[in-house]
Amino acid sequence: MEDIIRFVPDSKLKLMDQVRQVLRHYEYSYNTEKIYCGWVIKYIKFFNSQEYSPKMKGKEIEVFINHLITEKKVSPATQKQALNSLFFLYKKVLNKPLPEQIKIVEARQIRKLPIVLDQNEIKLIFSNMKNTHLLMAKLLYGCGLRLMECLRLRLQDINFTDDKILVRAFKNGKDRFVMLPESIKEDLFLQKNKIREIHKADLHKGYGSIDLPESMGVRSDTCVKTLAWQYLFPAKNRSKDPRSGKVRRYHVIESGIQKAVKAAGKHAGLTNKITCQILRNSFAVHLLEKGVNIKTVQELMGHSNLKMTKVFFKVMKKTPPIVTSPLDDLIEYHD
Repeated sequence: MEDIIRFVPDSKLKLMDQVRQVLRHYEYSYNTEKIYCGWVIKYIKFFNSQEYSPKMKGKEIEVFINHLITEKKVSPATQKQALNSLFFLYKKVLNKPLPEQIKIVEARQIRKLPIVLDQNEIKLIFSNMKNTHLLMAKLLYGCGLRLMECLRLRLQDINFTDDKILVRAFKNGKDRFVMLPESIKEDLFLQKNKIREIHKADLHKGYGSIDLPESMGVRSDTCVKTLAWQYLFPAKNRSKDPRSGKVRRYHVIESGIQKAVKAAGKHAGLTNKITCQILRNSFAVHLLEKGVNIKTVQELMGHSNLKMTKVFFKVMKKTPPIVTSPLDDLIEYHD
């Protein structure tokens, strides 16, 4: 359907402005926009050109990517990122078919097992954190959230009645629900009250509007200033939207919680460099060690492929409870 009603950029715009226009139409994040634009610019400059040439039919992608792999020694993740950027350029912006065969040298894949912590180590991490950073870290571990999923939570995503948290799709296009840990409900209530005061002050000064992607399926004109749509973890200061130019209060940036988690691991005396991803990994492993069904863990983690979840079996430190036959649970039958 998307290909049938494909968005056509304004032909009067320069190429990079067209790329940005299409990215924004499909609601790609600002970070993704910067990354994609960066790769398109590198691609064009690689062929000693200041602008895209119609002679570049797509076969040049093969030359450029193979250069990144053989000369620049990029990782598989970087290779994929560059490819996605250029495929987007040709398919979505230029509407040009790519050559049937693009022979890409595979970047060397170094498969590393995920790093996980045991629960005593998790406690040590938390004991070296405080306030908002501690609450965010507890959400990462207690709900298995990705870092950006945590930062993008809105107030109305927290359902205190049903003890659920709605995690909106940013990774694979599918929303999901995760559990709301009982131990942080009071902290979340306090956080909600804190945001209410911040929002009230913003409204009083003529601000308070929030960004609402069209994919949320809500009318932005009626919801743009409501408390429910405010970020759970708002930034300390308002800032100007680099796209629209409007002054708004966005969510906190990633580096704050990343530095706090890293510092907590260091103060706790842990040998590994502790990251937010490790807290998420530990959530999955600890559920599997408790005997939770792997399909349930997959859904809670938001993995599109079960193989991504199965890898956590390899780093389990405890064996799950032994499964016994239901026959043994029956009351012994006597004649």
